[in-house]
Amino acid sequence: QSCHRPAGERASQEPGSGGLPEGVEYIPRRKKAKNPMKPVGVAWYSLYARTRLGYLFYQRQVKKARERYPHGHSVPQPYCFPGVKILPIPVLSNNYSYLVIDTGSGQAAVIDPSDPLAVQAAIEEEGVVLEAIFCTHKHWDHSGGNEALCQKHSSCRVYGSALDAIPRLTNPLADREKVSVGCLTFEALATPGHTVGHMVYVLDGAPFGSPPCLFSGDLLFLAGCGRPFEGSPETMLASLDIAMGLGEDTLLWPGHEYALECLSFASLLELDNSALEQKLQWAVQQRQEKRSTCPSTLGEEQTYNPFLRTHRPELQEALGLWQGAGEDPDAFRARVLKEVRRRKDLYQAT
Repeated sequence: QSCHRPAGERASQEPGSGGLPEGVEYIPRRKKAKNPMKPVGVAWYSLYARTRLGYLFYQRQVKKARERYPHGHSVPQPYCFPGVKILPIPVLSNNYSYLVIDTGSGQAAVIDPSDPLAVQAAIEEEGVVLEAIFCTHKHWDHSGGNEALCQKHSSCRVYGSALDAIPRLTNPLADREKVSVGCLTFEALATPGHTVGHMVYVLDGAPFGSPPCLFSGDLLFLAGCGRPFEGSPETMLASLDIAMGLGEDTLLWPGHEYALECLSFASLLELDNSALEQKLQWAVQQRQEKRSTCPSTLGEEQTYNPFLRTHRPELQEALGLWQGAGEDPDAFRARVLKEVRRRKDLYQAT
């Protein structure tokens, strides 16, 4: 497979570079891919996340997705830097797993192996040795492949937070702990909110002359963020701030292909945001061609992702929110985040 060049060298991936094809009209209201968390009542979430019924539901998801998307829901494009290759693997109806390869040694790690057959196929095609699984959190659509892959690769280690019930966890990680796989160095960052033990993983790009790479799981999507199932708006805001502290050039590799839905929602909040309009047009063309929309960069995300713009007066005004006299700025931002989340949930439900 050929590789995309790094961000900054890839004109075709810049926001707004595609635009709408002639004669094509963008219609925000669209049929969305099924989301296992859509029936989002507390009882449903408890069943999905904490019982065998959730695992059986996940298995049904995998079976149906394999039938509907025999080659994956999107056309992914590998990214290569000197010494490292990142291969997105489209799984289920909208998830991404990622195979990250030290091309010098042939050692590899996978992030969130949803479908073990799809991940194993990528491992065999690339001819690499799976050394590590990094799980962002316990939900089956991110951890369901752990068991089968560990049986296939007996020396593979499974990393994640001990606070989440991650299947086959062998190496619990603490916040800011680093793990090496060949010449690859990953740093785990505790980012609770979506689950109590949610972690993201940052690949150090410096040895390869690349930007850092953030594998964000369900913390952060292109133009969106995950629901705080096991945390408060304040908890989620603090976790988003941790991610944003990584730097604007950081490449964002999210856990789901939610770009169109998230950008469409964001466009309802900020009608005069030119960066948002351009990115939406670009994403429409990408998805019409069934192409992946990842990665973006954290610098881009700050221009159109409403969950990262809680400090922006234009978004606050669009929501009809104003900071109270003596109100702590972060408390106000958490209130803004809560309102954005509420509106997003209503948008998804319609």
